[in-house]
Amino acid sequence: QVQLVESGGGLVQAGGSLRLSCAASGRTFSTDNMGWFRQAPGKEREFVARIRWSGGSTNYADSVKGRFTISRDNAKITVYLQMNSLKPEDTAIYYCAAGGTYSSSYYYIRPSSYNYWGQGTQVTVSS
Repeated sequence: QVQLVESGGGLVQAGGSLRLSCAASGRTFSTDNMGWFRQAPGKEREFVARIRWSGGSTNYADSVKGRFTISRDNAKITVYLQMNSLKPEDTAIYYCAAGGTYSSSYYYIRPSSYNYWGQGTQVTVSS
């Protein structure tokens, strides 16, 4: 089992910044892809960004590219999501997820590809 605990959400004005953290514990050696997803009320959960523990390759959804940065600290087994230039449409519950070893976007953008999920953290951006 892998446990994921997110933190760092909150209320911020449009144009502001927040940094989310996802601390992993347990059998983390069984995971490689770490993803951030978000879900707004009435909408499906959507891919935001991902990073691999091995090699550190990153990918982003078009809607956040250039504004969000995903990073990792292997020693702390923690993944971060730095969110800048936030917009009201970024308002959602943000979830951290851990999955296996895959490189194709066919897999890493899909919530069903991830085995473990955190409890989520609310991000609210006011206009």
